Amino acid sequence: MSLVSLNEAEKVYIIHGVEENFRCDGRSRQDYRPLELEMDIVSNANGSARLRLANSDILVCVKVEIDTPLPEAPKDGKIEYFVDCSANATPAFEGRGGEHLAAELSRFLCLAHGPVFNLSKLCIVPGQSCWKLFVDVLILECGGNLFDAVSLAAKAALCSTSLPNIVGTYEDGQNIDLQISDDPFDTKPLDANDLPVLVSMCKIGNSYVADPTIEEEICGAGCIVVSVTPKGNVTAVLKKGAGSFMPDTLNEIIMSGSHIGILLNKALDETLIQDMSSNVCKQQYGFLK
Repeated sequence: MSLVSLNEAEKVYIIHGVEENFRCDGRSRQDYRPLELEMDIVSNANGSARLRLANSDILVCVKVEIDTPLPEAPKDGKIEYFVDCSANATPAFEGRGGEHLAAELSRFLCLAHGPVFNLSKLCIVPGQSCWKLFVDVLILECGGNLFDAVSLAAKAALCSTSLPNIVGTYEDGQNIDLQISDDPFDTKPLDANDLPVLVSMCKIGNSYVADPTIEEEICGAGCIVVSVTPKGNVTAVLKKGAGSFMPDTLNEIIMSGSHIGILLNKALDETLIQDMSSNVCKQQYGFLK
């Protein structure tokens, strides 16, 4: 994924630092790098967020459309994830270099959110119409730990998503015509607070670290990605890399990832509440207000 190269002395320096619980940037093994989050930055999207995790830069937009439910789930809505790796993020993404990573991120986001996301709340008329969410993720810059950054940005974008209100339905035989409110501010928020975030734990030497940098990922023997809800429940686990994990070590990594995931969810929820309160208190101007 990255064209960064390290010599043996640099790798030994990183590994010894992890063993001493003092990483190259001064963090301990469980610490994250600084996070920056911007909300509602794309005006023509129903929800959007941009997240920066050190040098990793992620933009997520959510669009909403009316669609027909699946025959096997007539009372559920739909959600699709699409990840695009910009060629400007890293030279490794040029051409078709980022397709495998994009497909892996899309599949794991769907797997992680599936057990938690209540699709029945997206149903409009059972068996006939529902809301379909398109979650588009764009990786603008790659600075390591993309899984965690993408999951945080996706959850923030979904939490900021608003669904247009249905003001009336008109029956025409077997068909039902929906009337959507013309007021762009007549919306209802999407309930996505229970969605999990992803926590990547990279094994370096005999220890494991959270939020690995690109250099640490190169030194790592393997990585475990844990999907954690705000209550600490694990919804999915993914192993990356060629390394192996003993059962006791794997359980310890999942437990540690679950604890970190609770803290990450709490920090994200506090940020979203603070952003929402600032928008409510902000005085609005314009002839549409």
